[in-house]
Amino acid sequence: MAQATNITLNQPLKEVVVEDKGELILHGNSMDYKKWDSKNLVGKVRILQHMAGRKSVKAENQPLMDKIVAAHFDAHKYQTTNIINIDDAIMGTGLFVKGETKKAKREHPDSQVVMDNDGVVQKAWDLKKQESLIVVLDKMGKVRFVHEGKLSDAQMQQVLDLAKKLQQE
Repeated sequence: MAQATNITLNQPLKEVVVEDKGELILHGNSMDYKKWDSKNLVGKVRILQHMAGRKSVKAENQPLMDKIVAAHFDAHKYQTTNIINIDDAIMGTGLFVKGETKKAKREHPDSQVVMDNDGVVQKAWDLKKQESLIVVLDKMGKVRFVHEGKLSDAQMQQVLDLAKKLQQE
């Protein structure tokens, strides 16, 4: 497993707070932002994806995201968290990325979506630029799987199986 420098198996993620933009919150047809804090990633099993705000990076692990949707995980026990690093978008595409992110939140309202304008998560967790990260967290917020970059088919299955197993614990 490829590991980011500041992410350790069986430990919580290093705390980071996103204040510039933050978590997208749906209010009917409108959308607001609220400060997001990684210490609140407890209570549910999560598959967390952090990605550079680039179409090519989004495409890298889209097959996993499609499989998560198809799995119909129990929203009382599971939540997907997507953190989009707007600071790592191709120059001039930030507005497009924000628009696509809002569209995705409307399509998947149960998912947690965080827009990180300043790249604070990428810096805090010492992640590679222009890349994606997949983390599986248990209900206590401890890392049970971590990988930077595109997942293999076997890794995707490992992530899905682990998320299913952790929901039953």
